[in-house]
Amino acid sequence: MKRIRGVSPVARMKIGVIDTTFARVDMGSVAVEEIKKLEPTAEIIRWTVPGIKDIPGAAKRMIDAHGCDGLIVLGWVGREFVDKLSYVAYSVGIMLVGIFTGKPIIDVTVHEDESDDPKKLREIAIDRARKHARNLVYILRDPKYLTKWAGKGLRQGYPDVGPIK
Repeated sequence: MKRIRGVSPVARMKIGVIDTTFARVDMGSVAVEEIKKLEPTAEIIRWTVPGIKDIPGAAKRMIDAHGCDGLIVLGWVGREFVDKLSYVAYSVGIMLVGIFTGKPIIDVTVHEDESDDPKKLREIAIDRARKHARNLVYILRDPKYLTKWAGKGLRQGYPDVGPIK
């Protein structure tokens, strides 16, 4: 087993998953399923909060109370201007929690105006949750792992676009 920063090699990963009731797709279950595939022994702690502005506080409490090695946070942003303002507040909050705790926090956000088709929104949400759950496990296993994929035009929620040569 590769050493996880701050975790002994014999310890199992402890991963926090935070999602919201506002989301129209259960992205938390998708993330949990993907994490279990890649890291079957990981301890997963899942909390669901009402909306995205509740996620930063929950993230800090989860890290403090459970000692999570990393978090994946899954939010849904509505179409209205007020939703966009909430997203900005949420995003800054999540960044601050990551800075102050030193823990990796992968933000998975779906914006409802990404598509007018509910089926397409569902596809985006599932793909994004799945790929970012993988990214979190890879980062926890080896913080340098994703470097080999830098500049490759990989996308979460959409097909990869590839690098510009």
